Parts: sequence; C-alpha cells; structure tokens
Amino acid sequence: MMTRTTADAKGDVVVLLIGMRINRFWAVHLWLPVMLAMFRMLRDLRKEPERGLLGHVLLTASPRTYYVVQYWESKEKLYGYATASDAFHHKAWARLNRKERAGKLRGQVGIWHESYVVPEGSYEAIYGDMPAFGLAAAHGQIPLERRGRYAKDRFAYRSKGVPVAEKTG
Repeated sequence: MMTRTTADAKGDVVVLLIGMRINRFWAVHLWLPVMLAMFRMLRDLRKEPERGLLGHVLLTASPRTYYVVQYWESKEKLYGYATASDAFHHKAWARLNRKERAGKLRGQVGIWHESYVVPEGSYEAIYGDMPAFGLAAAHGQIPLERRGRYAKDRFAYRSKGVPVAEKTG
C-alpha cells in the first residue's frame, strides 16, 4: 500500500521561481558565471538560515533553461535578502548590471524570476511514497490524514484548526 503524505505548511506560503536561459551555448564565459552565482547564493543561504530560505528544488525546463523553486519564511525575508548589501546576491546583481550596461550580455543569457505569496487555503500537496520534497521539504511532511484525504479537505485546512466551511463572518 502506498504511503501518502502532505506538506505541513501553515499560513501563507512564499514561493520564488528564479532561473536562467542559455541563449547562446558558445557564450559559456557569460552564462556559466550566472549559474555559478545561483549555486553560491543557495550555499550561502543554507549557511545563514536566519535569512529565511526554508528549502529549494533545482530544476531544468530544457537543455537551455535552468531554475530553482525556492520556499521562503515570508515575503519580508525574501525582500530583505534581495536588498541586503552584505549578501552575495547584491554583489552578483551589481556585476550582472555592469555587464548589461556595457552591452556584454544582450542576447547571450536570459534571467528571470517570479514571486508568489500563496494564502493559506490556496495550496495543497500530496506525496505518494516520496521523501520530503518541495513544499514538504521546506515546511515538514505529515501523514495525509492529518490534512484530509481529498484535495478539497486539504484546501479547507486552516492552521488555527478551523476549516473554511466552519468560519463565520
């Protein structure tokens, strides 16, 4: 029988998708530093959990496109890291901006990010015979029954213990 679990997320969930696209494979000297900078930022964030990164998953969309799904404690912590002058992100972003202004990156490597704050009641997760992954790796993993067997039950879960249908207004 399959073991089913769900993520133990409570409250809002903050998700950052961030990545790069190699537009010109031969421009290794331009896209490799971007990729290595992302690995360095993840390593630094692992060493400084107080910055707020809870977990991440490295993914590829194609041989050209690589990205990271990141789960953060809050949008304030995500913004705090993005703007912190003592973080490696600040140095990497400044270097990238200098290259862009000098016209050295145009068309060679693409970068992107999307940020989401997902309110409680607007996410649910199920994992079958899986170790903690994604949202569950970031927030913890619990038996599915604790949040409900069906997606509608997991969407209705509230960390205060009051399902949506029972809230009064």
